[in-house]
Amino acid sequence: MKSGFIGIIGRPNVGKSTLLNSILGEKIAITTDKPQTTRNSIRGIYTRINDNDDDCQMIFIDTPGIHKARNKLGSAMTEMAINTFKEVEVIIFIVDDELAAGPGDKYILDLLKEVSTPKILVINKIDKLNPDKFKTIYEEYENLNIFDAIFGTSAIEGKNIDVLLKKLENMLKEGPMYFPEDMITDHPERFIVSEIIREKILLYLNEEIPHGVAVDIESYKENSNITKIGAVIYCEKKSHKGIIIGKEGKKLKGIGKSARIEIEALLGTKVYLELFVKVKENWRDNDFALNSFGYGN
Repeated sequence: MKSGFIGIIGRPNVGKSTLLNSILGEKIAITTDKPQTTRNSIRGIYTRINDNDDDCQMIFIDTPGIHKARNKLGSAMTEMAINTFKEVEVIIFIVDDELAAGPGDKYILDLLKEVSTPKILVINKIDKLNPDKFKTIYEEYENLNIFDAIFGTSAIEGKNIDVLLKKLENMLKEGPMYFPEDMITDHPERFIVSEIIREKILLYLNEEIPHGVAVDIESYKENSNITKIGAVIYCEKKSHKGIIIGKEGKKLKGIGKSARIEIEALLGTKVYLELFVKVKENWRDNDFALNSFGYGN
C-alpha cells in the first residue's frame, strides 16, 4: 500500500476546503465565500482498496489560510498552517490568481522555498479563468522551478481532481494503513457539528461579526431515535449578540434550522438543536479563551 500525509496550504479563500471535500466526495470541511472560514487543521482520509494490490491511503490536512494576523487567533491559525510543512510527505499549494494580485502568495512562496518537501501547485477556480489568464499564472509559477507539478482544477466542479490524485499517489512511498478503510476524518462528530453551526453563522451574517464568533458544544446526548445538542455561540460584543439573534429571534432560528438539517444528514438521526448566544469580549486575543475553544497551541 502507498500511504502518506499531504498538506493543503494557501492564502484565505482560494478553495482549500472545497478541494478536500471534492477529493473525499463528502463534506467534512465547512466552506463559505468569506476568508478565514477554516480555523483548525482538518484531516480528510482518502482510501482506495483494490483487488490488484495497488491500494492507497492519503491523509489530507486542510489548513487555515495563511495571512497577516491581526489578533492571537489569526497568529495561531497561521502558525498551525506553517507547522504542517514539517508533518507531510507532499505539500499542495493552491492559488487562484497571479502573484501580482497580492502579497499573500509571495509570503507563502518564500516559506516554501525553505523546505525540501515535494510540492504541487494547484491553480484552482479554472472555471472562472480564461485560457490566457490561466497560461499567465501557469508560466509565472513554472518559471520559479520549485514545484514538482502544476495542475489546473475546479474544486467546486470536481474538474481534474482524478489527475491530481494520480500524481499524488505516484509521489508517495509504500507505507502503513493509518486509518480504517471506512473512515474519512479523524475529527469527532461533536467537532464537525460545531463547525456546521459556525458555517451557518458565516452564511447568515455579514461584515466582521462572523469572524468574532466561536461555537462551543455544551451538551451532546445520543438516544435511540434522536440526538439532543446544546451549543453556545460566543461573540465579542453585546451589540453583536443582538444581531446574531435578530428581530424576534428570526436570525438565530434560521441559523438553527439550517444547521439542524445538515447535522441530521451527517448523523443519520433526528436532531434537537438548542442554540444560546453569549458575549465573551475580545476572546480572539485571550489565551485562555483560545485554548478553551481549541485554537491554542
